[in-house]
This record gives sequence, structure tokens and C-alpha cells, in this order.
Amino acid sequence: MTTEERSSNASPERRKEAVRKATANDASRLARTLAQVFYEDPLMRWILPNELQRQRQLYRSFNSIFLKRLCLLHNETYTTEGIAGGALWLPPGKWPLSLLDNLRLQPYFAVSWGLNAPRALHVLSYLYSKHPHYPHYYLFFLGVEPSWQGKGIGTSLMQPILERCDRERIPAYLEATAPRNRDLYARNGFEVVEKIQLPAGGPPIWRMWREPRA
Repeated sequence: MTTEERSSNASPERRKEAVRKATANDASRLARTLAQVFYEDPLMRWILPNELQRQRQLYRSFNSIFLKRLCLLHNETYTTEGIAGGALWLPPGKWPLSLLDNLRLQPYFAVSWGLNAPRALHVLSYLYSKHPHYPHYYLFFLGVEPSWQGKGIGTSLMQPILERCDRERIPAYLEATAPRNRDLYARNGFEVVEKIQLPAGGPPIWRMWREPRA
């Protein structure tokens, strides 16, 4: 959740941002929003250090990989009417990826991340090794435009799946990459189970788990 310019002149107070499921038609706009949101994210800054290329690399990653070839396929991606943010979920059993799916995505990672692909794939592999085996919903990414932050949009984007977790008695899991994000997740029932310090000067990551509420 980082600094960016809004794509609309309408003020947050004058627009209603109802949460809905994202579709393939939203992919490009949502990828653009998330690329802007994550531009200053500590993990993304470390993986993609070139400031002139980072936003383009992030856009390609979200559009061609994380949305079109992963999360949208499972119909559990949520956004708002004005694409002010997005929550990209994967249902139980869909992450980590199978070996075949990993191989299928390798060319897209190479195109999106270029020379930074080895570092990015190393991080993914490390997080794979830490990923829980117990069935759960996985919050892959959550991002909200800066001008909408502090207005409950992030919590609203999570609610459809968190409410399902509570109804179906299924846990949820995520990795937080910044203290502010970690605190938002904590307010929504997630607890830190481990703080990871990435090697070679990488930023900390907080692994967080949420048991279903009664």
C-alpha cells in the first residue's frame, strides 16, 4: 500500500466503493492499480530495484501472471466499483502450485521480471517451503489506493472470504510485507506465526494465520 496518483478526480467522499468480484474484464485496470500500490512495497522494491522499470514490471506481473493465470481462474478475486483496490485470494489446495503449473508460468515470470526473475523465484520458493499444509484460503495480495486508505476498503475487500472462512470453519493465511499491512490484518483476526528475515539484505516478512471465528 504505497504512494500513487489516483486515476479519478472524484473524491472518496463522493463515490461509493461497493465490493464485488473481479472479472477478466477488470484485469488490466486492476493490474494498473496494484502496480501503483505495490511500487513502494518493501519486498517489491527489493525484488525489483530499478525504479524506472518497477511499475512496468509490476503491471506485467499482476496482469499476465497473478490475475489472468492464477487468481481470476478461481473466481475469488475482489475489487470495488471504481477499482480502488483488490484482494486476490486462492482457495484451499491451489497454492503452492504444482510442478507442472510452475513450469507453465516460468516464461511469464521471465518476461515480467527480466534479470530480476531469479531473485523473485527464489523468494517464491522460500515462501513455498514455509507455506502451511493444512487446508486454508490464501490471501495472495491485498492493495488499496492511498487516497482510499483509512476508510475501511481493505477490510471490506477481505470480508467476503473471511465471512466464508467463519461459516465453513476454514482458516486463512497470508504473508504481510510491511508493518502497516500487518497491523490491518491483525485487526481482522490474523496472528503472526513467524517473522522471516530474507537473506542478502532483504526485508522482513510476517507469516500470519487466522482461525475461523465462532
